[in-house]
Amino acid sequence: MTSVADQPLAGELLAAAQAVGSQLSGAAPLGVAFSGGVDSSVLLALAVRALGADQVIAILGVSPSLAADERLAAHRVAAVVGARVVEIQTREGDNPAYRANGPDRCFHCKDELFTRIEDDIAGAHGLAAVAYGENADDMMRPDRPGSRAASNHKVLRPLADAGLGKAAVRAIARALQLPSADKPAAPCLASRIPHYQEVSAAKLAQIEAAEKALRTLGFAESRVRHHGDVARIELPADELVRAVSAPVREQIHAAVTAAGFRFAAVDLAGIQSGAFTMSLLPVTRD
Repeated sequence: MTSVADQPLAGELLAAAQAVGSQLSGAAPLGVAFSGGVDSSVLLALAVRALGADQVIAILGVSPSLAADERLAAHRVAAVVGARVVEIQTREGDNPAYRANGPDRCFHCKDELFTRIEDDIAGAHGLAAVAYGENADDMMRPDRPGSRAASNHKVLRPLADAGLGKAAVRAIARALQLPSADKPAAPCLASRIPHYQEVSAAKLAQIEAAEKALRTLGFAESRVRHHGDVARIELPADELVRAVSAPVREQIHAAVTAAGFRFAAVDLAGIQSGAFTMSLLPVTRD
């Protein structure tokens, strides 16, 4: 039976896949830090394509910052790719520096993940290397402290090193018919909490419940920012009118208050990727 990873590619997409394969030469057995998002899904599929399914494992970090729906979706993608999933419990919440939620929060999260992989997975599975799904566009962003953790742990970044940006990654995902090909970005739940406000399991649970309710109401992409009693809801701009119109407005309010917030506010600016971190970075001028 032909797997998704064996789907034919041609032209630039084939060249891109071969470039990633070249980056992985000599890296088997390989562990892929896997979230089920489009970047790590493409990396996983191309790794299986280059090295063989028996030489690749998908490593899924599980903690309160991972929504249950995201966990299930990751397993579905890995099953379609034909890769085995190994789950590992991460305990970033035990780290006071992570809970303090500074702009370097992602560093502490990724450092915990890669440490757990080194200590608990690499030896047990005889891994020659570990890779993660940073792409070439990610490398240009100033708000990626997780990249520093990857460098510290000598984790490979084959997509970025092969020069694949987000558009190329999406194109390969569609060509391979991956379930995550058009999946919206889904940063961890902790990214919804303003910096310097403590990350707690209770807050993460509130955010997860509210966003799950919004998906039930038909909003495939959303961010519920946690501002104490207030849930600031970010939605794609073309869905704002529906969100504030009856009866959906009342349904959103009921769902968000049921998740433990007192107030529900829809942000007119829409979805804002990295808004908390970017606002704290120094402004550079030409």
